[in-house]
Amino acid sequence: MVAFQFGRHAKTRTEPMQPHDFWQEVYPPKSFDIQAGYRDFFPATLADGRQILLPIRPLADGKHGLASLIVNQASFAVEDALATELAGKLAPFELDVVVGLPTLGLTLASAVARKLGHSRYVPLGTSRKFWYVDDLSVPLSSITTPDQKKRLYVDPRMLPLLEGRRVVLIDDVISSGTSILAGLTLMNTCGIEPVAIGAAMLQTERWRQPLADLASHWPERVVGVFQTPMLQRDEDGSWHAA
Repeated sequence: MVAFQFGRHAKTRTEPMQPHDFWQEVYPPKSFDIQAGYRDFFPATLADGRQILLPIRPLADGKHGLASLIVNQASFAVEDALATELAGKLAPFELDVVVGLPTLGLTLASAVARKLGHSRYVPLGTSRKFWYVDDLSVPLSSITTPDQKKRLYVDPRMLPLLEGRRVVLIDDVISSGTSILAGLTLMNTCGIEPVAIGAAMLQTERWRQPLADLASHWPERVVGVFQTPMLQRDEDGSWHAA
């Protein structure tokens, strides 16, 4: 049984929260008490106060956990809410081109490009087409798939769309910074320096130092819809920000 905090009044739903229930609904502002300890979910709050429920994934040590977001499993309503807010935050950069990181970042990048009024976006990929060139690729790994060694490619035919343009690089979640660093490195290989980096979720602060190590200005160019903390499990089984 899952207890929901609606403003000052607690409501309880009789059925447990199922894994497929997450990322499916955008709730009104103050639906969930974000000051209370979290048990089954973390309520992410958008700029206008609306909330989205995220599952909590315990880490290997059993004491810490992370709120999780998988954009391509979200409802269209949630995807639309995230894309709309991210596009609004990126609009001041006067972007010409949206570049998406695979795999989950492609869903968000496409939606953001539409919200910005663009007719297309540029997807990066991990599948090497026969006309790709190795010089336009870099190694890629991520926190969710650390054992999968891939390469990140840009289609050479897409380079004219990027050269001399104001580019934003978009991923669904920025966590350790590994994936976004690969994207920035690939863009640098192409002679492109993005004016902004976008994501739906900024997961903890761990990504800041790797980006700052690459160049001091990169952390300041990162734009996210919401940010989630590292979570720590209490003795009663609830989670609090570490």
